Amino acid sequence: MLEELNQAMEYIESRLDQEIEAAELARIAMTSEYHFRRMFSALAGMPLSEYVRRRRLTLAGAEVLSGERTLLEVAVRHGYSSGEAFARAFRAMHGVGPGEARRAGAVLRSQPRMSFRLVVEGSSSMEYRIVKKGEFRVAGRKARVPLVHEGVNPAIAEFIRSIGKETVARIATLSDQQPEGIVQVSDDLAPSRAEGTEFDYYHAVVTGIRDVSDDLDVLVVAAGTWAVFENSGPYPEALQYLWRDVFTQWFPSNPYRSRPGPEILRVGPSPVAGEASAELWIPVESDAN
Repeated sequence: MLEELNQAMEYIESRLDQEIEAAELARIAMTSEYHFRRMFSALAGMPLSEYVRRRRLTLAGAEVLSGERTLLEVAVRHGYSSGEAFARAFRAMHGVGPGEARRAGAVLRSQPRMSFRLVVEGSSSMEYRIVKKGEFRVAGRKARVPLVHEGVNPAIAEFIRSIGKETVARIATLSDQQPEGIVQVSDDLAPSRAEGTEFDYYHAVVTGIRDVSDDLDVLVVAAGTWAVFENSGPYPEALQYLWRDVFTQWFPSNPYRSRPGPEILRVGPSPVAGEASAELWIPVESDAN
């Protein structure tokens, strides 16, 4: 998998002055576009589109300083339809506009080329199991919230506080299968997984009951295979690190890839104060598909 990922990175470098299709990168990496985007974001720490933008603006910065082409020629060469759009993007990355950089010989920022390699640590192992489930429903209350990578998500915390205790108790009675009890469900996430992008958050249960009260939000989930991971540690950091480790450690080492579908997190108490136990359900399919 790492070899194929690095071949995709070489492809990006060869086409920085042309259109780059994520579908072609996924083909080179021998996986789905959905999984490639998520894998890249987890490994690189930024969305694919952001990396490509930064690499293009790094090369554009060198051309601006060289003075061999006009600023408009540099803009068009790197995929910008107007000088104004190029200037905005250039300033956002480098802190100065292209004209100012050329006149003053400013210090610019650089996005290095990325490559991936395996680092063997051997200090810990991940506990997981594979579960096949038939169609089920997620039933509860839903809100559209921004994605937060680290720390408490204020929008989710406020949303949960807004749900009455009686409503939560009523939702809990609908739980009739694993994962049991109240769960946190994330759905319709942006492919980039960029911080601040919005997704659907459900404070809900997993149920097979079809006749659900009209005042509850329901998400129908198709039958499929799930990878289930468990850990415990400080809340919420340990839970957020669990998601990161799944994509940066487990997927590259196992014959599965992620598939479209909601991610389900069940959080429980821990004997240690300030910590929590977690069970994370990720929709997967065999990498041989």
